[in-house]
Amino acid sequence: MSTFDSTKISLKDLLDKIVSGEIQLPDFQRGWVWNDEHICSLLASIARAFPIGAIMLLEAGGDAKFKARPIEGVDPAKATLDKVKKLILDGQQRLTSLTQVLIFKQPVKTYNSKKKLVQRYYYIDIETALLGPEHYEDAIISIDADRIPKENFGRDIKLDLSTPEKEYEHLYFPCNQLLDYDKWEEGLLAYDPGLEKFRRYVQFRRQVVNEFHSYNIPIIELSKENKKEAVCLVFEKVNTGGVDLSVFELLTATYAADNVSLRDEWFGNIQGGIVGIQAHLQKLRLLRETQPTEFLQGLTLLYTLEKRQQDLKAGKTGKQVTGVTAKREAVLSLPLDTFQKWKQPLTQSYWKAAKFLRQQSFFSTSDLPYRTQLVPLAAVMALLGDRWLEPKIHEKIARWFWCGILGELYGGAVETRMALDIQELINWIEDGKEEPATVRDANFQPVRLGTLRSRTSAAYKGINTLIQREGSQDFFWKSAIRDLDESDWEERRLDIHHIFPKSWCDKQGIPASRYNSILNKTPISFKANRMIGGKAPSEYLVQLQKHDSVQLDDAGMNAILATHQIDAITLRQDDFEGFMASRQRMILAKIEAAMGKPVLAVDDSAFSDVTDEEE
Repeated sequence: MSTFDSTKISLKDLLDKIVSGEIQLPDFQRGWVWNDEHICSLLASIARAFPIGAIMLLEAGGDAKFKARPIEGVDPAKATLDKVKKLILDGQQRLTSLTQVLIFKQPVKTYNSKKKLVQRYYYIDIETALLGPEHYEDAIISIDADRIPKENFGRDIKLDLSTPEKEYEHLYFPCNQLLDYDKWEEGLLAYDPGLEKFRRYVQFRRQVVNEFHSYNIPIIELSKENKKEAVCLVFEKVNTGGVDLSVFELLTATYAADNVSLRDEWFGNIQGGIVGIQAHLQKLRLLRETQPTEFLQGLTLLYTLEKRQQDLKAGKTGKQVTGVTAKREAVLSLPLDTFQKWKQPLTQSYWKAAKFLRQQSFFSTSDLPYRTQLVPLAAVMALLGDRWLEPKIHEKIARWFWCGILGELYGGAVETRMALDIQELINWIEDGKEEPATVRDANFQPVRLGTLRSRTSAAYKGINTLIQREGSQDFFWKSAIRDLDESDWEERRLDIHHIFPKSWCDKQGIPASRYNSILNKTPISFKANRMIGGKAPSEYLVQLQKHDSVQLDDAGMNAILATHQIDAITLRQDDFEGFMASRQRMILAKIEAAMGKPVLAVDDSAFSDVTDEEE
């Protein structure tokens, strides 16, 4: 049986159905975004009888029970939900534009070329239009709500269309009369008893107005027999708004059919007294950029894992057993009752995950090598409750986490790894036998230390944070970076800076590809970095030690350097090559400890000659 049909409908009949409420939009909370230029072009295409593309509709009442809303500007008191027969899957921007311009009498709220909100009336210059179809683009104009366009910086009136009489005088036809022109035509006839202007208008009506009346739009109509997943997929594929629809938007419409506002659940609603999930997460710097789709992925992992366990317990085998997943199709099928069941535990578990990350010396979302790794981490926390604090469990979570970072395994599409990790990590924690694939697969090549220069690299961020986790102390403030609270972090303006300064390295002829390596970087406060300047290490270390707020002897400063995995001897001797080799050995030892596994043997000469710039 076919799940769709195709036909044609006149423009006027289609817009009438929209105004009556027979055709409405699925409530994805996305507004009308077309600008003034798009609207004029659309009108010109219809005037020339050019195709403007098919409209896709969905028959209401099927499995895809989306909440509906009228097209923008349509009176919701008249276009009530009980009147809905079809939903617009593709064509919202075109149909909203045409409804606003051709049906409504008030000015159209749109955007100009500078993306500024404006109010416009649309007109067709009859005399210009009569020059021929190739002039329609110039003939169709939009003007401000007062209908008196001006020039010379607003000092001179360019055109006055503020009354019907002015429209008749200048022969400018209002586009909101194109589908119902009788009243305007009668007014023109009364204004022009000599019929000179009226004859020009009659020619215009025959040439242009009639095109709007006879214009048919192709319709593709999906049957209500289509499943929700299929409809959502089609909606995304045909969406012409310029931005792909997220699963959050699609689920928002699905849950709205059961009178649950997913937007309120996430963003909150002050008027309704609802504090959203996002508000809870944003209290912590590490969670401020958590996206609703990521949260829904976490819920889907928990839901499908629970279903899988139930299937296995019931004796099901093979394809009968639910697969654990966080893929888009599964998220779109997340039941409302599951969302309600897990939303609070998962929100709390994100807080637990943030606490764990803070223990690992991460301070903000920008520090995280992979934000995607937060999804399975929070889901595992939801399953463990407070057991994640137990030393043996905490150690396994930390090892899994660092293997994901230093093995660089959470980049790109990672839904499959998320699903595998939540199962294998829990199994590893419970029976302690087999390590998760992320732990087994993780590998770190020593040569990477010589090539890591980009701040956006996961391994770069991870190694920098790993040094902080090991207790690195600031050169100036002397306190351990990992012990700073958020106010200290902001005040002391910590960042990753060069140990051997760039200008010093340039003078020594050291290539940028070498001195920009993470081996020559460490977290340092703004104050310390200013004192370092472009000096040799042997010089700036003495100045730092003698500063009134520092006052350290060599042994004291050497102890601080050691917390950064820096060999004080080679640094004080300004021995760049010796320093790089020793630091590589020390950092690799910390990487091995974090991953719980050895890396390849160190080759001190294994550095890349690549000269890409530091980011």
